[in-house]
Amino acid sequence: MKYLKAASSLLITIGLIYTLNRGWNFGSPVPPLGKFLNPFGGFWQNAETKKIPNEILNISGLKDAVTIYYDSLLIPHIFAQNDEDLYLAQGYITARNRLWQMEFQTHAAAGRISEIIGDAALDYDRTQRRRGMVYAAENALKAMEADPVAARMVNSYTRGINQYIQSLSYKDLPLEYKLLGYEPEPWTNLKCGLLLKNMALTLNSGDKDLEMTNALKLFDKQTIDLLWPDNENVGDPIVDNSGKWDFTPLRLDGWPMALPNELVDAKPLEKSPPDVGSNNWAVSGTKTHSGAPILCNDPHLSLSLPSIWYIIHLQAPGVNVMGASLPGAPAVISGFNDSIAWGVTNAQRDLVDWYKVEFKDKSKREYKSDDVWRPSRQVVEKFRIKNGKDFYDTITFTHHGPVMYDEGFKGDSEMKYFALRWIAHDPSEEIITFFKLNRARNHAGYMDALNHYASPAQNFVFASVSGDIAMRIQGRFPVRRKEEGKYILDGTLTRTEWQAFIPNEQNVMYKNPARGFVSSANQYPVDNTYPYYINATSYEAYRNRRINKLLSEMSEITPRDMMELQFDNYNLKAEESLPVFLNHLDTTQFTQAQKSAYKILASWDYENSVESEGASYYEAWWDALYPLTWDEIKNAKVALDYPTTYTTIKLIKEKPDLSFFDITETPEKETAREVIQLAFIKGVDAIEKWKADQQKEPRWADFKDTFIGHLLQGLPAFSYHVQHGGNHDIVNASSRRHGPSWRMVVSLEKTAVRAWGVYPGGQSGNPGSPYYNNMLNTWARGEYYPLQFDADPTRYKSVQATLTLKPTQP
Repeated sequence: MKYLKAASSLLITIGLIYTLNRGWNFGSPVPPLGKFLNPFGGFWQNAETKKIPNEILNISGLKDAVTIYYDSLLIPHIFAQNDEDLYLAQGYITARNRLWQMEFQTHAAAGRISEIIGDAALDYDRTQRRRGMVYAAENALKAMEADPVAARMVNSYTRGINQYIQSLSYKDLPLEYKLLGYEPEPWTNLKCGLLLKNMALTLNSGDKDLEMTNALKLFDKQTIDLLWPDNENVGDPIVDNSGKWDFTPLRLDGWPMALPNELVDAKPLEKSPPDVGSNNWAVSGTKTHSGAPILCNDPHLSLSLPSIWYIIHLQAPGVNVMGASLPGAPAVISGFNDSIAWGVTNAQRDLVDWYKVEFKDKSKREYKSDDVWRPSRQVVEKFRIKNGKDFYDTITFTHHGPVMYDEGFKGDSEMKYFALRWIAHDPSEEIITFFKLNRARNHAGYMDALNHYASPAQNFVFASVSGDIAMRIQGRFPVRRKEEGKYILDGTLTRTEWQAFIPNEQNVMYKNPARGFVSSANQYPVDNTYPYYINATSYEAYRNRRINKLLSEMSEITPRDMMELQFDNYNLKAEESLPVFLNHLDTTQFTQAQKSAYKILASWDYENSVESEGASYYEAWWDALYPLTWDEIKNAKVALDYPTTYTTIKLIKEKPDLSFFDITETPEKETAREVIQLAFIKGVDAIEKWKADQQKEPRWADFKDTFIGHLLQGLPAFSYHVQHGGNHDIVNASSRRHGPSWRMVVSLEKTAVRAWGVYPGGQSGNPGSPYYNNMLNTWARGEYYPLQFDADPTRYKSVQATLTLKPTQP
């Protein structure tokens, strides 16, 4: 019996060792729990305290010693004696805080998530490869390596990241590696390119060519112009320089557009949500209390943890810059130095075209171009799948770009092939733009830096200590004939291709306008006298008007005023639509809940504040009204684009009898009045259900429920629900999952540049660190941290720790 017990214990021990030291998959991956739970090397090792020790580390590749001062927010202030050491240190320090995020995002960009989580990600990975993400990054890398300055920057940054990776043992790995059961691979320069192209994917990959091609076949031109106008002509454009465009524009031959003749029964690629936008503005010293310009920026992106941005201060001979960097790319992207400040918002421009390709035969080795059969390039992509067999996909490239749709991937038939022409595929040198911006001293330096910038197209706001303010919409924009690029194009004709690009000096820009401020919030870019055709998926219609109205009225502006404007919760959309909606209601048959809702809405002040109930009722009403209005779009057999919010409300006001208000599933013929009534009932029902489920009143912060989730969606323990006002279409553009990812206010005073900033998260990517989410509640309250910015670290008020990096001795 004694031996039997001993044998049983041994078998159980062996079984536990086996079970706990291998990964399992029960629908979602489970890590090898033995390693994960090991108190000496598992996730317990990732717990950190607020106190950071001083350290001295030897790093190979350095020329001289580098000193990093960490302040109370864990912001590193890096002091180096040359550029190569500066960017090596930036790479090392960023990886120290954000390695897993950096690698996961570049794996996602490259279509390699299946390697980490298995075949559930295969369709996503195939989409990324067929979209040409690696192709785009490879072209960007060629441009980087061809420029000596860019090459030194990226080589040094990559070397720093790898120095950190090489220092890690299992116990030091970021938590997510342990959860998913894999380890980091060496960083490459290509990954820097992938990171930048991933941002281009988020910001400048939108199109509606498939949807508009279908609309062109289903509706007359008058209907298309009514529902999907190129310009809604609402509010001020970003740059209003009417009649003052003093240049001779490039002109193209007036060939008629060549379009496919049939409906396109293909599913469009997933698009970035309309919440992805941003605000930026700069006010002249003539409007400020101090007499110095003030610049503000808040990019609106997906809210996630670890945070998209990483605040850093870089100081070396010739450069002293601070602001938000992108983990995985060198330099500061949105920030300031001791002479200038700059910020970015997304330029809403159509930079994607789809070409219908005709292949000679099923091999797809040749395709037609002006009656000539040109050779294609075919690439066999290998997908390594965790716990599965490798998968292979053949991607065909034409001179337009990769063929996204074919018989093997989301194509509607063997004979329909669509190639993607995307500006992000072209070689570009954005790294040089930020190298120069970080060192610019004046408006001329800013302009020179932007001459190197191509993609993703952005609205660059500028202000300087010398008193200038400016706005420039910069990207590489193809010259288009009217309406060109709105529809799928005939890929067999070279005359449909991009023939020329707008010269940099003819891009939309202006400096020191008479009104005393510049601003952009993703609205239409320019006045109607600008000589080039402009088109995009949509333009913002509300934030920009609210910002411009308040800036026009303000004087003696202080940085605090600008912080309050960034946190403005006023709902202009509701102000312009709610009185109309209420006026259409028949209240005679209302239930008690509907009467209560009507009363709340009628007395609402249009503020989407944390406590507002009116905001919740309005949102529920709108969420019911919009799909009811466009049920024809929703139920169409082919993909169609939804008209914008602004156009929808305008049609309710001006064309309430429009046929689109008729609900197709009912025998009655509805007008806008009946749709508004039905949507109100549905909206109130939705609120009543929410109240019953949640057992509380519908405060806006609770109903909206802003959620900042970990990049791995299955990790709710590392995600947070935040009490926060605002919404899309509001200056404080915080919806449930998107919003201000970085708020910055900079006062460019001659005595010293002062700056404040905050973002929803923290500097550390480690969920076990107190610096993982320590800025979150400050951000939610609309508060800011003063950013310590000084070329002399002895004047810093709070230095938490000092890290010294020394060259490894031979």
